[in-house]
Amino acid sequence: MLSFALVFAGLYDGQTFIKPKSYKCSLYRELKPISNEYQPAALRVNGLDRERLIREGEKPESAMTEASLWINELAGSGRPVLVAYPLSFDWAFLYWYFTRFSATGSPFNHSRCFDLKTAFAVKAHIPISDAGRSKLIPSLRPNGSHTHNALDDAVEQAEIFANIFEWNGQNGGPA
Repeated sequence: MLSFALVFAGLYDGQTFIKPKSYKCSLYRELKPISNEYQPAALRVNGLDRERLIREGEKPESAMTEASLWINELAGSGRPVLVAYPLSFDWAFLYWYFTRFSATGSPFNHSRCFDLKTAFAVKAHIPISDAGRSKLIPSLRPNGSHTHNALDDAVEQAEIFANIFEWNGQNGGPA
């Protein structure tokens, strides 16, 4: 993992969801690589310069500890939940990096996570295998285009989360 971003996506108390006014409350970090093994194709997609990150990237220990503290401060007395589309990709990397490098561990514990792909499939009454992002109805799609930049992607996922969370499951979009 060479970069990651976290975006505040809203509050939910079990009854009421409060969507943020904007998705500017965020944290973005670029990391120093931890291994010489990498996929050149992935670098072409995300546009990161691995050689620059070897020199200038943040140490994972400081970045992940800072991220954990940021999340816990933002959550206050609440319990933060990691949301992603699909969750399995982001969770695998973030959870491992938090447990391996953060001095405070994972702010999401071992299981506080929410898969947007599954949520969309359930509300749309379609199989998970048919619930890719390209299948989102227009009213659920994010405002921006998909750039593969971690911060842009996190903002997109926060928007999709709010749209799906508020959606009543009908083709008309959010309730």
